[in-house]
Amino acid sequence: MGDEKILREIGIRIATRRKEIGMTQETLAEKMDVSVQMISNLENGKKGIRPENMLKLCNVLSVSADFILRGKGSSEELSDMAKRISNLPPEKRKLIEDLVRSWE
Repeated sequence: MGDEKILREIGIRIATRRKEIGMTQETLAEKMDVSVQMISNLENGKKGIRPENMLKLCNVLSVSADFILRGKGSSEELSDMAKRISNLPPEKRKLIEDLVRSWE
């Protein structure tokens, strides 16, 4: 996979997660102590991210670097999700199970 494609995919994951938690580029930039232009460049796949900024990004977005880089959740994230699902009422767990099975 080419570097440009990888950067675009990373950018999409960053933008998607940022939007999921209702955060603007400006707020993300402020929380990371970087410029809005840097966030825009990351999300558009125009630039890579330095390790120290990756740590800040993951912290602010509450995701793992594995998710940002490869699109996969860490075992800790998956374990946390499993615990949260197991605490749901049976009818809501069934909805999630049906949804997951529809994607298989």
